[in-house]
Amino acid sequence: MQQSPIIILGIESSCDDTAAAVICDGKILANSIANQEVHKVYGGVVPELASRAHQQNIIPVIDSAIKKAGISKNEITAVAFTNGPGLLGSLLVGSSFAKTFSMALNIPLIEINHMQGHILAHFIKEKEDSTKMPVFPFLCLTVSGGHTQLVKVSDYFEMQIIGETIDDAAGEAFDKVAKMLQLSYPGGPLIDKYAQSGNPNRFIFPHPKVSGLNFSFSGLKTSVLYFLKREQEKNPDFISQNINEICASIQKTIVDILLNNVVKALKQENLTQIAVAGGVSANSELRKRILDLEKQKYNVFIPKFEYCTDNAAMIAIAGYYKYLKGDFANLKTTPQARMLL
Repeated sequence: MQQSPIIILGIESSCDDTAAAVICDGKILANSIANQEVHKVYGGVVPELASRAHQQNIIPVIDSAIKKAGISKNEITAVAFTNGPGLLGSLLVGSSFAKTFSMALNIPLIEINHMQGHILAHFIKEKEDSTKMPVFPFLCLTVSGGHTQLVKVSDYFEMQIIGETIDDAAGEAFDKVAKMLQLSYPGGPLIDKYAQSGNPNRFIFPHPKVSGLNFSFSGLKTSVLYFLKREQEKNPDFISQNINEICASIQKTIVDILLNNVVKALKQENLTQIAVAGGVSANSELRKRILDLEKQKYNVFIPKFEYCTDNAAMIAIAGYYKYLKGDFANLKTTPQARMLL
């Protein structure tokens, strides 16, 4: 007797993107997302506005994903949702919908840690024969607006943080520096864009002295602030006249800090595989430099761009592996703004 396919609906609403995805036996069928443009005016995500937008977007996005997948809601085996970390109001919208959906269809409810989702995005299949995937154990660098971590991944849900930022995340550093440069939000992609035409060695910024495999970006942010103030006193048009070189130099510094610890961690843990996850893994300089590690006989894994930023496909694939374990949540589960890996 043929076994029924396992179809997981994934819901992601941890910050300002409302997303839904459908995965069947580990293979992606649909991945829909609604971005929120309203935050650009404020130079950052406004939590109250984000949760209101999620309420408007969640039903159309889920409907879109189910239609794209070519299934009916009654074929869905289980619903997985982001339970944290993230903005509490945003998480509540996704978790409330997931609970209602689970109860209405009498199907299992699966809660997912957002950061585990980013790591497990490497296991999304697009075809039956799929692209290459990391083999356990491997090292994962998770870099986003809220997190910067080095994680030793020994199994789908056996993960150990061996290094993390002690202050700002790398993505936060990109966005805050971009604000100093009077670039619009989100600033990280704009720094990447301007850096393409700049000399990354034009300006030198200090690297932090941090113990072990931890990161720090707060000092770099302060260094850039004083550097810009000093140069603008000499030349009020310094930023506009040197924007490409400034962006290239800052980007190089951040990537240098990340890569130095990645190489140390690979050697310390005796690992040969490095995976990258999170929104900052879309940065072209980071992707180029981390791929250069293949010349040193390391195996490098970077998801497609659409699986790097916040998305529901990563929640659905994490839900699929939790379903196989029989690891289900109950209706009493509550979202958590902070959550350990």
